[in-house]
Amino acid sequence: IEQQGGNAIYIATAQAFDDEMTARIAAHRARRGAIWRTEEIPLDLAQGLSGLLKTETPILVDCLTLWLSNVLLANRNVDAEIEALAAEIPSPRASLVLVSNETGMGIVPENHLARRFRDFSGIMNQQIAAASDNVLLVAAGLPLVLKGRNLAELSA
Repeated sequence: IEQQGGNAIYIATAQAFDDEMTARIAAHRARRGAIWRTEEIPLDLAQGLSGLLKTETPILVDCLTLWLSNVLLANRNVDAEIEALAAEIPSPRASLVLVSNETGMGIVPENHLARRFRDFSGIMNQQIAAASDNVLLVAAGLPLVLKGRNLAELSA
């Protein structure tokens, strides 16, 4: 997200449950720079986005995969949470970038929770991609356009 008239919003979904994660979050925040205003939204992402998307401030959500973990561990209705999030995407006034991991390209996990996470991650990525104008898969730092266009190439 390029700076557009001031600040951009960084929506952080990670939660620090131990010292290592606390340090990781602090280092990540320090690398972001002054352009970013951080909003910590570990669970109620659709609701949080609803208000923020009414502005014209660029928004980066990092990341949907951590958010999904939070939703699963909080025993929320995962399908409803994903649907609510996807419903916020189609017509934002702000530039919106959502980061997610592709978890379905490896082996099938051996335990029930990990398999549920993997399955819901695929469902979430499909629904978010369907609601989005542009979808890029980044592997080894190289973007592959799956839907729409690579907006970074347009500004270069």
